[in-house]
Amino acid sequence: MSNTLNIIGGGLAGSEAAWQAAERGLKVVLHEMRPNVETFAHKSGQLAEMVCSNSFRSDDDEQNAVGLLHWEMRAAGGLVMEMGDRHRLPAGGALAVDREAFAAGVTDRLTAHPNVTVTTGEITELPDTGHWIIATGPLTSGALAEAIRRETGEDSLAFFDAIAPIVYADTVDMSLAWAQSRYDKGDTEEEQKAYINCPMTKLQYEAFIDALLEADKTEFHDGETAKYFDGCLPIEVMAERGRETLRHGPMKPVGLTNPHAPTEKAHAIVQLRRDNKLGTLLNIVGFQTKMKYGAQTDVFRMIPGLQNAKFARLGGIHRNTFLNAPRLLDADLRLKSAPHIRFAGQITGVEGYVESAAMGLLAGRLAVAELTGTTLPPVPQTTAMGALIHHITGGAEAKTFQPMNVNFGLFPPVDAKGGRRGRRDRYKAYTDRAKTDWTNWVSEAGIGNTA
Repeated sequence: MSNTLNIIGGGLAGSEAAWQAAERGLKVVLHEMRPNVETFAHKSGQLAEMVCSNSFRSDDDEQNAVGLLHWEMRAAGGLVMEMGDRHRLPAGGALAVDREAFAAGVTDRLTAHPNVTVTTGEITELPDTGHWIIATGPLTSGALAEAIRRETGEDSLAFFDAIAPIVYADTVDMSLAWAQSRYDKGDTEEEQKAYINCPMTKLQYEAFIDALLEADKTEFHDGETAKYFDGCLPIEVMAERGRETLRHGPMKPVGLTNPHAPTEKAHAIVQLRRDNKLGTLLNIVGFQTKMKYGAQTDVFRMIPGLQNAKFARLGGIHRNTFLNAPRLLDADLRLKSAPHIRFAGQITGVEGYVESAAMGLLAGRLAVAELTGTTLPPVPQTTAMGALIHHITGGAEAKTFQPMNVNFGLFPPVDAKGGRRGRRDRYKAYTDRAKTDWTNWVSEAGIGNTA
């Protein structure tokens, strides 16, 4: 049996799968269509390029499920987390990265690995033989997506994903804005000032909401119904759900004090987060949008402090496709109708950079086990990894399946010893149990860092 593993897609999931397999002796061919075939969202041919945001979200491994997932990936020798830690930027309690340095770091490590060959060019058909992982992400090419539909007999499930604009930092008016993380969160002064805050009065907020609702927006093709993943809603969709929705979401004013007017309580606050290590680019937090470009500049310059803003990138919206994984994949992420093919990443129905990379990590390790004749114990559902893979391969209802971030609702309940637990105690119990079970599984499965 050949020990060569082919991986289609050099995003976070494909890169992580390639690293896991190559580190454990498999020869890996990583097929990435960029830069020969471009997408509207990617800007380079680098592996693991992040396009929507530069944040891996919370790094709190005691109170947050995605922070726990960070911990598990580090414990398993994950390349994505190693490069994320190496190229992290101040972001309060979140793990944000310099996206260009991060992608370059992943690319350098994989192209230098003696067991990895990276090839460029589009694959348009499903392979008939060999060992394959498809990790093409939310922007799977049309030809390959059609090949998958022919094989599965399923109509592609789709939702619409939006990206936020990026502002040049030196165009923000700091006489109106100020630097502060919410509740001054962070261990260093740099972390405590990781966000730029732009305050709004009630009148300014109401005018901003009116402009959002009235702005020209991207229209969809005839017959397409827009279904959005709740974790990446365009701000216009949130505004349509109620005029106060944004004030209780990305524009909430709590935990922040304006040094320019310390006695005045802002009605709403827009936050910007560093998008590169130099601090020259800022991402408008939570401001994914489907507004047309001309409308974006007009509306976003209504934000105090951004009245003269210049944009390195405007926001946009694109169509994502994903498998009905509970119906189509087995417990090892293999396509039931063609088990020589595994899937990993967002195409499996997980949502988020970290979740996608985590499924790449598992797909790589499952492929190693299969090609070497090793039997891996099931991933404990009590862990973040196990909760995710269980959800997408059978825990979710196939008829209503939608993309899902990792969250404690996917975990088996913890025992309420001594009565009902408070939320902090309950989350700590989830993470304590997960760390123990993951450590035991890593040891038993032999998937720890081989370095």
